[in-house]
Amino acid sequence: MIRRFRLPLLAASLLAFPVAGAAQEHAHAQAAAPTTVIVVRHAEKSTADPADRDPGLDAAGQARARALAAAIGGAGVDAVITTQFKRTRMTAQALADSLHLTPEVVAAGGASHVADVAAAVRKHAGHTVLVVGHSNTVPAIIAALGGPRLADLCDSQYADMFVLVMDGSTQPALIRSTYGTPSPAPGPECTPAMRQ
Repeated sequence: MIRRFRLPLLAASLLAFPVAGAAQEHAHAQAAAPTTVIVVRHAEKSTADPADRDPGLDAAGQARARALAAAIGGAGVDAVITTQFKRTRMTAQALADSLHLTPEVVAAGGASHVADVAAAVRKHAGHTVLVVGHSNTVPAIIAALGGPRLADLCDSQYADMFVLVMDGSTQPALIRSTYGTPSPAPGPECTPAMRQ
């Protein structure tokens, strides 16, 4: 099931999870707490050098990275997963810096990438994890974690945020939202299936 929410409602729902007071209760709550996975595509990449195979972010992408940090800075993120590419690492950097987290890098490009990301997420059961992926890996990562299989993102789509809440007993709930500057209208490269 996919639910669409505006960011203020999303932030309120993420921040509503209970926190136990005593150490023993806290440990029990950690084991029983749902795992919340926030999945985004990297922000807008630089096209200044067409020969650059590992571009960083352009000005719009840097602004989006700051918007991501502002949007989920209070959501309790305690783990960040990126790929080895600059654009994913730079997208997560503002949030990671503000929370004093060192992102975990799961190399992209291999056949096991999506399974490796899912395994890295599962090591943080009961926590809130940010995953920064790519237009063609975000839907596959969501599916690997038990969510629905979505179409690949259009090349112009950068504003989408997917929040998967996994409690271990039912199919994960997927909340689809947006953050930062809205993405432009899909271009001609975007097939109807990708516009869902």
